[in-house]
Amino acid sequence: MRFQDAARDARAITYTSIQGDPLVARAAELLAGADAAQRVLARAVMNGETVDADGWRTAFPGAFGGAVNTATRARSEAILEVSLAVATRGDEVRSQFRGAIVEALTAKLLERRIDAAAIRRERRILFDGRAAEIHPYDVTVERPAGAEAYDCKWGARGIGPEVLLQLDAARSAAMDEGQRLTVALVIFDARRSCAVRMARLTGPTGKVGLVAIESLDRLGGPAA
Repeated sequence: MRFQDAARDARAITYTSIQGDPLVARAAELLAGADAAQRVLARAVMNGETVDADGWRTAFPGAFGGAVNTATRARSEAILEVSLAVATRGDEVRSQFRGAIVEALTAKLLERRIDAAAIRRERRILFDGRAAEIHPYDVTVERPAGAEAYDCKWGARGIGPEVLLQLDAARSAAMDEGQRLTVALVIFDARRSCAVRMARLTGPTGKVGLVAIESLDRLGGPAA
């Protein structure tokens, strides 16, 4: 098993510029230290339904209410600010920013337990004697003592049978080579939404991990 950079086609070059946008890094940094209510706030605002900041403050008393301490409220305000900055983008650009933010957040959380040098982005996994997948993995952990591959999605609707099959095929191929490869979906959406979506799909759902919005911190913990 070995890793390789994704092809540098026009789409990849465009997406790289979005991944490198300071807004993506700022959002990932804030969300890495956010609590559950703040992450749900970010998801709701970034969906772009409304940019009424006062309305969002009213809708999330757990992030802005009178019982919230000063530090939490300050982080909530910062999250609201960056989320509104994403929400005001056009539909296609907003979608790309949201995907890049989930990927950056995944990498940021993994750094809590893994050396940052071992965490890579947009990488393919190659196996001897098997055709290489064109689609790269969003975030990979590349180390001899147990590699990991993550496909990151903004919402449950992004989960498709081809994603499940690719992740499980990579896991199986690594096992055939006597190596361990942990594979999982990271979905910035409610676990229940993900479960409903996956129940409708055919594919090896039982062998592909799922990290939903409620359990994101598991990426950086010993139970990952």
